[in-house]
Amino acid sequence: MRLSLTLALIAATSLSACGFGQSRLNPLNWFGRSKEVPVAAAPEVVGKAAVDDGRQLVQSVLSMTVEPNPGGAIITATGLPPSQGWWKAELVALPVDDKGVLVLEFRVAQPPEPWPAGTQWSREITAGYSLSNIKLQNISEIVVQGETNARASRR
Repeated sequence: MRLSLTLALIAATSLSACGFGQSRLNPLNWFGRSKEVPVAAAPEVVGKAAVDDGRQLVQSVLSMTVEPNPGGAIITATGLPPSQGWWKAELVALPVDDKGVLVLEFRVAQPPEPWPAGTQWSREITAGYSLSNIKLQNISEIVVQGETNARASRR
């Protein structure tokens, strides 16, 4: 038992010294923590109509994470609308630009009737987006964009 544990430890230590550290296979080399960035201008989409489903961008993006899973990654973002009652939250993907930046617009639907502002905690909305490993190959940065700010995570 001790011999196999010792051999496994030696093998793990040896492999960590190899070029595996800079590989995309290394789970520690995935997207890091998100940071706040300026709001980017929406790219012009040739041949397609812009996303106009009656929803608006969330007022601000509070947090954003990129979590790896066996088939790719799940992007989760928490946004803050101006009052309670906002619903139908979704991260809407814009086309990936030539630099490998994927912009996800955080869209929410306005409540049918006015709601009180309430506390920040009671207004927070969370939405997710799933990306396959195939789509992730060409992406070096993911940006979740709201109305007043955006959060980005890079490889």
